Amino acid sequence: MNEVIKNKLSLLPDQPGCYLMKDRQGTIIYVGKAKILKNRVRSYFTGSHDGKTLRLVGEIEDFEYIVTSSNIEALLLEINLIKKHDPKYNVMLKDDKTYPFIKLTAEKHPRLITTRQVKKDKGKYFGPYPNVQAANETKKLLDKIYPLRKCSTLPDRVCLYYHMGQCLAPCVYNVDDAKYKELTDEITRFLNGGYKEIKKDLTEKMTAAAEELDFERAKDFRDKIVHIEATMEKQKITMTDFTDRDVFGYAVDKGWMCVQVFFVRQGKLIERDVSLFPIYNEPEEEILTFLGQFYTKANHFKPKEILISNSIDEEILENLLEVKVIKPQRGQKEDLVKLAEKNASIALKEKFSLIEKDEDRTIKAVENLGTALGIYTPHRIETFDNSNIQGTSPVSAMVVFIDGKPEKREYRKYKIKTVQGPDDYESMREVVRRRYSRVLQENLPLPDLIIIDGGKGHIESVRDILENELGLDIPLAGLAKDEKHRTSQLLYGNPLEVIPLGRTSQEFYLLQRIQDEVHRFAITFHRQIRGKGVFQSLLDEIEGIGEKRKKALLKHFGSVKKMKEAKMEDFTAIGIPVNVANELLKKLQE
Repeated sequence: MNEVIKNKLSLLPDQPGCYLMKDRQGTIIYVGKAKILKNRVRSYFTGSHDGKTLRLVGEIEDFEYIVTSSNIEALLLEINLIKKHDPKYNVMLKDDKTYPFIKLTAEKHPRLITTRQVKKDKGKYFGPYPNVQAANETKKLLDKIYPLRKCSTLPDRVCLYYHMGQCLAPCVYNVDDAKYKELTDEITRFLNGGYKEIKKDLTEKMTAAAEELDFERAKDFRDKIVHIEATMEKQKITMTDFTDRDVFGYAVDKGWMCVQVFFVRQGKLIERDVSLFPIYNEPEEEILTFLGQFYTKANHFKPKEILISNSIDEEILENLLEVKVIKPQRGQKEDLVKLAEKNASIALKEKFSLIEKDEDRTIKAVENLGTALGIYTPHRIETFDNSNIQGTSPVSAMVVFIDGKPEKREYRKYKIKTVQGPDDYESMREVVRRRYSRVLQENLPLPDLIIIDGGKGHIESVRDILENELGLDIPLAGLAKDEKHRTSQLLYGNPLEVIPLGRTSQEFYLLQRIQDEVHRFAITFHRQIRGKGVFQSLLDEIEGIGEKRKKALLKHFGSVKKMKEAKMEDFTAIGIPVNVANELLKKLQE
């Protein structure tokens, strides 16, 4: 614990609020809330902790706090701060998907569609359906039963749907408003949970038609009943009141939490959602944060009712979400909560071995690597590699690993611009200069460790750029390969030394994965550039192939190899004249 933290701990107030933990670069890595700030923040720096909390505390170099007037205000502030700063140690709900609704449009000739956007357009929306398949099946069923128009713009003649009895064909025939009102009222009743009444009505109509010997109409009613039974009665009714509700149950073990959410729509348990994550606070506080993020950050639909465990503060949650929150004490609702808790406990136990194995391969390997190098734990590692053939189409690539896992959104490709010929050192200098000049200009996060795929010459050329040109003090290491092109040695220090790592250690396997990944990424990019260049220059040499034909060839074949394997008819089929195709094949053989 440094002096800054010691001094601030003595000034913490006995009030509720939020605290923001920062690392040595001033980046906010964790946001928490507390009923009493002084007690909660001090607890991080006193007593014993489990491994993941020790990792968090080991990175804290400073903190800030914001006093609030109540616990609910602290919870709201915490959720907003997490949204704003995206701290890596917080529970972050990355799932920003939206669920589909079934919409009855308010057009003159209404349609039934599925959509993921709810607009103020006078249309009627039913859902959402967390199970997309359930939404699609329900719409298909309604399309078969109720003959609303299917096309977005009216054609000038009837379509197949009319002949199938699934459209009234307003494009050709006049359909009065009363007929549309009858259909839309039935659809509304159906989607609001009244499909059993509609099935009963259809059964009565089928019986009446059969008694009148109108067997064709009776068969039509029977088919509709069969469709309803096939689609709507696949799932067991779990509640009888047709209320939309979400049911939450959670389990905690070894500093991890699993939350199970059951989505109940129109009395049916149609889908569930599982979240598993580490926690650094009391479970009762963490679950409130999770629920706040679940509905505010991840944009999940708010049902009419939320069922929760007894340990959750329903008053704070109700004020936060503005939804009715219930702690059921008996009956079906209590059974559902207990079922969610049981599923959470089972999921937590099943995944613990996988979590521990993954931690050994990732974050623990990163920690051990930092210890071997004598540096802070390198949570963010950026690695560079060059690729060229005798200096042609030279490129470089950078991959990023965060806590031992590839962060592919942060990968970058570079075409070498200033280096002529096969000069690996200068290529690496150019790319590192471009990368970290931009990082400084745009205030992007700096890496904790830079790894160069290369030996002493590569490392020293890069060190010169970082320290003398850019004024950066970032740990720099190199990965050398053996004669079989496999990861052999880790070079580090000034002067450079070989860092001894066990060949069967997780940190050595991590370096192998990093080196293999950057090499794969660089060489894939090089092949793309080289293949495109050869292809285009070859086409440019042939008389009769201009921009239009070049695009047609590129689109159809994609590579020189496929063109070499092609026959004359393959070229003429896309509009290439025989004489031009002959010349092209001749060039390809050369």
